[in-house]
Amino acid sequence: MNQQILKDTIVQLFANGKGLLAMDESNGTCNKRFAEAGIPQTIEMRRQYRELIVTTPGLNESIGGAILYDETIRQQTKDGILMADVLEKAGIIPGIKVDMGAKPMACFPYEKITEGLDGLRERLAEYKQMGVRFAKWRAVIKICTHIPTSSCIQANTHALSRYAALCQEAGIVPIVEPEVLMAGNHTLQQCYDVTEEVLKALFYQLYQFRINLEGIILKPNMVIAGTENATLNNIDEVARATVNCLLASVPATVPAIAFLSGGQSPKDAAAHLNAINKNYKSHLPWIVSFSFARAIQQPALDLWKGQETNVEEAQKILYRRAKLVAAARLGDYDTGMEKSVHFI
Repeated sequence: MNQQILKDTIVQLFANGKGLLAMDESNGTCNKRFAEAGIPQTIEMRRQYRELIVTTPGLNESIGGAILYDETIRQQTKDGILMADVLEKAGIIPGIKVDMGAKPMACFPYEKITEGLDGLRERLAEYKQMGVRFAKWRAVIKICTHIPTSSCIQANTHALSRYAALCQEAGIVPIVEPEVLMAGNHTLQQCYDVTEEVLKALFYQLYQFRINLEGIILKPNMVIAGTENATLNNIDEVARATVNCLLASVPATVPAIAFLSGGQSPKDAAAHLNAINKNYKSHLPWIVSFSFARAIQQPALDLWKGQETNVEEAQKILYRRAKLVAAARLGDYDTGMEKSVHFI
C-alpha cells in the first residue's frame, strides 16, 4: 500500500473548497426516480442522464470527485467518450460504488447487512485500471423499536472494515459510509446515540483491520430527528448535535468527512452543512465537506424529464446547486442565495 497516493488523492478531492457528487445510484434506484419523474426506465435514458451530469459546464468548480455506478463507468457519451474520461478531463476524479446493496440480515427482522465482499479484490483491480482512485461502500442502520441491535452494527462495521482494507491494498481511497437512516419517528437524541455507537464500533473495527485512517474518507449522516417525528429541530440544533457526536466518535487522524444528504431537501442539506462549517470550523480537526446525491441532482432531474430540449437548463440548475453546496462547505451559504440572480 502506497500511503502517499491515498493522502494525495484525498487532498485533490477536497481542494479549493470542493466536495463529492454521488451519482452512483443503482439501476433500481435510478429507475425509481425516473418513474417518479415520468421518464422511461431504460439503459439509454440512464446513459443520457449521466451524460447530462458529466458534461455540465463548470461542474469542476465545485466538484472534486464523482462516485459512479458500475454501469456508468462502462458507458460512453454520444460522442463515444467514456464517462470517467469526461470527468477526468474536466479535473474531476472518478470513483466507484463497490457494494452490492443492503440485503435482509438473516435472523434479524427489519435489519440489513451490506453484501459485496466476494470477488471485491478482483473488481478493485479492474476499476483501478479504468482510472478509479476512490471507492464507496454503504451500510444502512435503521432506528426503530429494539433496533438497531449490536449484532447488526458489528456485522456492518466489520464488512466496512474488510472493504476498506481491500481498497487500501489496491491503492484506492475507501469512503466508509455507515448511514443511520432518517426514516422513522426517532428523536434527535436517539439519532445522536445510535450514530455515536455506530461510529465508535466502526473505528474500533477499522483499527482491528489495520486501516490507515489518514487514507480514508468518512461519509456519515448528520444527526437529525426521524422524518416521522413531530419535533422539528432548527438548523443550529442539528449542527451542534452533529458536531458534538463527531467530536466524541471520530479520531482526529481522519483527514476528511463528507456528509451524505440522506433524503434531506437540497436547501436543508446546504443549510445544515453551512452551519457546521460556519459555527464550528475552527474547532474541527477534519475537512468537513459533502458527498450529496439527490441534494445536488434532484432539481436538475425534475427539470430535465428525459427531454433533450431541457438538457441545457437542467445543467445550469445542476451547476448552480453544486455551487450553493460548495458555498456551504466554506460556511458562506445563506438562503438568500437560492433566489439571487447575482449568485453564480
